[in-house]
Amino acid sequence: MSATAFAGVPELTRLITRRERIRLPIWCYAILASVGGTAYSFKTLYATPESRRQFADGIGRNPALAVLYGKPFDLTTIGGLTVWRMGVFGATLLAVMSIITVNRHTRAEEEAGRFELVGAGAAGRHAPLIAVLRLVLGTQFALGAVIGVVLVALGEPVSGSFLLGLSVAAGGWVFAGVAAITVQLTDFGRSAAGLAFAVLGAAYLVRAIGDGSGANGPTWFTWLSPLGWSEQTQPYAGDRWWVLALLAAGTAALIAAAFRIAARRDLGSGVFPARPGPASGGRLLGSVGALSFRMQRGNLLGWAIGLLIGGAVLGSIADSIGELLGSSARVQQLFERMGGQSGIENAYLASAMNIIGLVVACYAVQTAARMRTEETSGRLEPLLSTATGRLRWAASHLVYPLLGSALLPVIAGAGAGFAHGGRSGDLGTQLAQLIGAGLIQVTAVWVVVGLTVLAFGFAPGATAFVGWSAVGFCILLQELGPILRLSHWITDISPFSQVPRAPGVAVSAEPLLLMTALGAALLVTGLIGFRRRDIG
Repeated sequence: MSATAFAGVPELTRLITRRERIRLPIWCYAILASVGGTAYSFKTLYATPESRRQFADGIGRNPALAVLYGKPFDLTTIGGLTVWRMGVFGATLLAVMSIITVNRHTRAEEEAGRFELVGAGAAGRHAPLIAVLRLVLGTQFALGAVIGVVLVALGEPVSGSFLLGLSVAAGGWVFAGVAAITVQLTDFGRSAAGLAFAVLGAAYLVRAIGDGSGANGPTWFTWLSPLGWSEQTQPYAGDRWWVLALLAAGTAALIAAAFRIAARRDLGSGVFPARPGPASGGRLLGSVGALSFRMQRGNLLGWAIGLLIGGAVLGSIADSIGELLGSSARVQQLFERMGGQSGIENAYLASAMNIIGLVVACYAVQTAARMRTEETSGRLEPLLSTATGRLRWAASHLVYPLLGSALLPVIAGAGAGFAHGGRSGDLGTQLAQLIGAGLIQVTAVWVVVGLTVLAFGFAPGATAFVGWSAVGFCILLQELGPILRLSHWITDISPFSQVPRAPGVAVSAEPLLLMTALGAALLVTGLIGFRRRDIG
């Protein structure tokens, strides 16, 4: 590849940095706050070595937690607890950030036709890819260093603190390389992102098999996953700095492969050519509603499978949660602030279903924001040139963030109910309670959907930003509010704080009706704005 292929990298780096000046700081702040808040909470809740040993004994006997969070190496220190809780999770979050950002500034730009305009100037063929990789890798390295500084400020050892920060960052580096390859393979940004997320899901699954298999199982599976490599750095429990070299080498190999593939494909197309569709759509594409179903069905199925598994994992540890957490009154108070008031088990289940509700809100925002994607891609105008009206088209898409977000908590609650009820011997009662506890989260999700549609109607360019900011704000308030003991005047801003803390408490219809009415008002107002504004 000639040097001209990389011409314009500094200018494009500045442009991409400007476009990401809001998104990337939000990502970084959320991850930094999660790691720092987790370390601080463990330091507060498990202040004595005896309480940490009791907690470690419970964790060691429950493989479900190893599947969910990763293998615990040393739970007798605050740093070791933080690594167990945030190591794999933080690397996974940065992997998601890498996939989204790389895809947005490479394949999505080609698909929209904007890169042809940029490439017609002084920008080289590979300038966008190297520019976005510079930004992503540099930002994640800086975030890892800041995580190390924060942990050192909390009193943790220097070596382990910086190793944890850099191992989390390196997990994101690898998937920046994965995304750099997948954007070369297909013609469409959604397909490229789907392939990268499939690789991420496979890596998480392989790591989970290795971590949850026990001493006599295939623990070597962990070494087949980049997330497992990040985990195997073992901060505060051996400090394997050499594993970072493995992560860096893997990232370099993936990026080199991406550039070789990019040099051999046509601009605007992928390595795998798009297949021509059938001559006619048939009955399944005979209406705008059927078209929306065809577009959304795969996404809904993937979320349903993931939430079913997640609900089952969360439910499987409910009957032993008291033993896992120990007898600390402060721990019980924390869970009661997060989720319930009737015993530690019900408090844990209420907290778990609240987390399910926040995850479902992510699905709802993703599907609601799809309307803006259809508009900016130019696919909306041909539909509106037919007999299809604006509100009919919008309704065909809003079915999924509204009714789909009602179905997903039921599926997750059923998974938790079967797992918990099967272990406790009370299947019928637990199944009904947890399905109901999941379903009442929907009213809060609908408020987030309403905010997203409101932005779509009056400030369409900010649709995704408003939706994802609302979700992120709710997550920060729900997860860090109890830990930091924020005033209820602040935490009550989140609609998820208004949902009854079931199971374990009587469910009142008043807050559910108020949340539903608020969501409906925001939704209708947004649709009015969409009906009156110009398309595009």
